[in-house]
Amino acid sequence: MEQILSRREASEAVHDYGWRFLLGTLRTSVPVGSLAQAIGVAADAVAVCGSDADRHLLVDVRPQRVVFTLQSLDHAAVTTRDVELARRISAAVNETGSLTTDPEIGTGVPRSVQVVEIGIDALGIAEIRPFWKAVLGYADEAGAAGPEDPLVDPVGQGPAIWFQQMDRARPQRNRIHFDICVPHDEALRRIEAALAAGGRLVSATRAPAFWVLADAEGNEACVTTWQGRDD
Repeated sequence: MEQILSRREASEAVHDYGWRFLLGTLRTSVPVGSLAQAIGVAADAVAVCGSDADRHLLVDVRPQRVVFTLQSLDHAAVTTRDVELARRISAAVNETGSLTTDPEIGTGVPRSVQVVEIGIDALGIAEIRPFWKAVLGYADEAGAAGPEDPLVDPVGQGPAIWFQQMDRARPQRNRIHFDICVPHDEALRRIEAALAAGGRLVSATRAPAFWVLADAEGNEACVTTWQGRDD
C-alpha cells in the first residue's frame, strides 16, 4: 500500500541514495558529459520506474546533467513508492560505474538541487490572483483551486507563485520576493555565500524553516528547508 510520508520520513529515507527532499518532492542530479549520455541516463531511469514513471517521475535533460524529480501525482506528495523509485534510479545510475545520483552539495559544484518559488504579498489575494494567473499563463495547483491558493506553470518550467496575506499596506517594503528551497545540509553554505556577496540577514527567527535575507537595497529573499516545520 502506497503511503504518504512526512517531511522527515521522506528526507531520511532517500538521503543515502543521494536524493534530497524539497517542497514535497524528492530531487537529485546526475552530472554527465554529453547530451547523448544524459538521454541514456534518463532512458534507464524511465525503464526501471516502469509503469510508475508517468505518475511519479519528471526528468530535466541537459548536456551537463540530468535532474530527476519524484512525487506522486495522485497524492501531490512524496510516498513510499517514490522512495522505492529513487532507490531503483540510483541503483541503475550506479551500475554505469562512472555516474552517481548527487545533490551537488558543497564547493566545487555549480549549485545544489533546489526549488525556487515567488511569493507575492497582497491585501486582497483573491483580487490579484486572477491577474497573475492570466499574465503568466499559469494554472491552479493540483488539488488547490481556491481563490487564495498557489499558481503553477502547467508545463513545469517556471517557478510556482504563492500569495502571502498582508494585514496592512507596507509601501517601503518590496512586495515580491524569492523563496529558494535548498537541501537542509546546503542552507548555511548558501546563506554564507549570500552574506559574503553583500547581503544581510534580516531574520533567523524561523530558522531552520527559513532565513530572511536582503540585498544592499532591501530586496528580500528567503532560504528555506524542510526542517523546523510540522513533520
